[in-house]
Amino acid sequence: MGFIKMLIGLPLLIIILIFAFVNNDLATFNLWPFYFEVTVSLSVAVVFFILLGFILGMLWMWLSYAPVRKALRQQKKQNKKLSKEQQKLVEKVSGLQSDLDTMKAADARQPKPSLGQRLKKIFSRTSQEGESSDAN
Repeated sequence: MGFIKMLIGLPLLIIILIFAFVNNDLATFNLWPFYFEVTVSLSVAVVFFILLGFILGMLWMWLSYAPVRKALRQQKKQNKKLSKEQQKLVEKVSGLQSDLDTMKAADARQPKPSLGQRLKKIFSRTSQEGESSDAN
């Protein structure tokens, strides 16, 4: 993008400067409400008005992008807030993961019940459930 700006801007700048310095006559400017007259070289006036237009254009552009800059600041603030929240959640998940690992390790240390003990446990539950439903 900078190359395109230079490709267009540099010849335009050269043309404006050539025009300004070739027209070296004196020009008189009246500032109407103040009854004030200024006599300057036409080249100085052309360069001055070109610079004035450039500065006013930059000011206009800066003012027109103010809402975008405001939204960008708010977005950065929101991003910082969400980053802090994400860090807290990551710490919480890592704590829960370590708790899960310790529970798995504790469960692995306990002896496993045999098949007979498991079947006995299953049938004792079903008989207890049947008795509780008969009581109602």
